[in-house]
Amino acid sequence: MKNIAVIYHSGHGNTEHFARLVVAGAQGVADTEVTLLAAETMTTNPSALIDYDGYVLGSPTYLGGVSGPFKSFMDSTGGLWRRQQLKGKLAAGFTVSALPSGDKQSTLISMFTFAMQHGMIWVGNPFLPEQGSGVTYEHAINRLGSWTGMMAQAGHSAPGQSYAPGDLRTAECFGRNFAQVLARMTAQVEEVA
Repeated sequence: MKNIAVIYHSGHGNTEHFARLVVAGAQGVADTEVTLLAAETMTTNPSALIDYDGYVLGSPTYLGGVSGPFKSFMDSTGGLWRRQQLKGKLAAGFTVSALPSGDKQSTLISMFTFAMQHGMIWVGNPFLPEQGSGVTYEHAINRLGSWTGMMAQAGHSAPGQSYAPGDLRTAECFGRNFAQVLARMTAQVEEVA
C-alpha cells in the first residue's frame, strides 16, 4: 500500500475544493491510500510526514507566492531537512488564484524548490492542453498550460463559486497521475532490490 499526503492551505475554500479532487483522482489507483491534511495542522508535528511515500502540495497564490500558513508549514520542516528524512520521496504541487495567470508559476516554483531542498523527486503536470485538439477552452484539461504543476482558476471567492470544468478534470487527472507515478517508481525500486 502506498501512502500519499495531500497537504494544502485554503483561505476561501477554493484550494481545499481542488485538493479534494486531487485526492479523488489518486484514490482511484489500486493500493493507494490518500490522506488530506491542512498545512496549518502539520506545523506542530512535521515528523508525521515521514510516514508517507509522496506529497501533493496545494496553496492559493497570494501576492505571487504560497500563502503565509503554507509557508509556515514549509518552514516547520527544517529539522527533517537537516536530517534529510524526506529524501527520495515523491512530490508535486498545485495552486489556485482568481486570475488565469495570477503569478501562479512563482508559487509552483516555491514548492518545487522546497521539494528539491528536501531531496524529493518532483512530478509535473504531463497533460497537453486539450484546446488544441478541439475541446473548448473552459472544458480543456490543463487549459492554463502549466507543466511545473497544476494550476486552477477560482474567480473572486464568490458564494456559490463555480469552476471551469477543465480545471476540475485536470485536478482529478493530476492526482491519478501522481499515484500512478508513485506506483511505477515503487515497482522499479522493488525490481532493483
